[in-house]
Amino acid sequence: MGKEVPNTRLRRHRRRKRRLLKTFMLIGLVSFLILGGGLGYFAWKLSDVAADTQETLDRGEKSEKREAAVDPKQDNISVLFLGVDDRSGELKGRTDAMVLATFNKDEESVKMTSIPRDSLVTIPQHGEDKITHAHAFGGTDLAIQTVEELLDIPVDYYVKLNFDAFIEIINALDGVEVDVPFSFTEQDSEGNHDAISIQEGRQLLDGEEALAYARMRKQDPRGDLGRGERQQEIIAALIRRSASISSIRNYDDVLTSLEKHMKMNFSFGNLISLHRYADSISDIERLQLQGQDLNLEAGYYYQLNEQSTQEISQELKAHLEIDVPENQDNFQSNEEESSNQQAQSNEW
Repeated sequence: MGKEVPNTRLRRHRRRKRRLLKTFMLIGLVSFLILGGGLGYFAWKLSDVAADTQETLDRGEKSEKREAAVDPKQDNISVLFLGVDDRSGELKGRTDAMVLATFNKDEESVKMTSIPRDSLVTIPQHGEDKITHAHAFGGTDLAIQTVEELLDIPVDYYVKLNFDAFIEIINALDGVEVDVPFSFTEQDSEGNHDAISIQEGRQLLDGEEALAYARMRKQDPRGDLGRGERQQEIIAALIRRSASISSIRNYDDVLTSLEKHMKMNFSFGNLISLHRYADSISDIERLQLQGQDLNLEAGYYYQLNEQSTQEISQELKAHLEIDVPENQDNFQSNEEESSNQQAQSNEW
């Protein structure tokens, strides 16, 4: 059960003369570090972790949707965060969370899009299936390729972690504050302990509670859509938490957990170059793919709305400053014309 937030935990700590070390974590589904202050031991430790967790993609450094490889120091970039339902340390299997973030260097802004795990999509070489299966079929490369085909944008970088890292990082931050919309009870993440009960209202959740809050779907009347919004809420809460405290007492434990439970294709230099976004991390714009439940003989799916998907695709392209072909510019007007014609037909 979540604990009430003491007034003292709501106060923002001011920096004194010593420069503050900011930590920007996107978890998920999700975790990610940006160094926004001084260096010293933390930077040395982070560089060590970055080297140990770095894993290149089979495709190489560049997305097939890019003419040249991008550099966070000077380019707009996209990052796919993958939360893997695996505690073996091998980071294999299905993805329980997928969050795509785009970064615009001039605006120093971030947009975040949650992709429902049961979305019915076309997985290259595997046909139509749930997007959660892409990683199980072909690892990180296939998961990235599937997202690229779905949204028609390049995925430049990725961060992949399992739920042990999620839990340990939140606990190291002494929890995250969220406003729970309704009470529910969820089995713990491994199914071998007592169920976790979370009550309605604003409260501080520990790692296991936050994971239950992010993963629960069946008790949410909005299904995958509600879960996607809760995952983004947890990420935003974690960002606020990590940016508002003056220090992380257990950052050694955080980095050790990441070293064991995370893979990414960011270098240490890439991470340092993202410090420009530190001041805007509390104002991330959250986007949500719309759709509806779809029950087939093969099971439950989430049918994405084509127009919503196209609109978000174009918004992300604009944020990345990628040229949109003329035929895509005409897509929405054609859709609106078709809808108007259909409405007139229904009236007749």
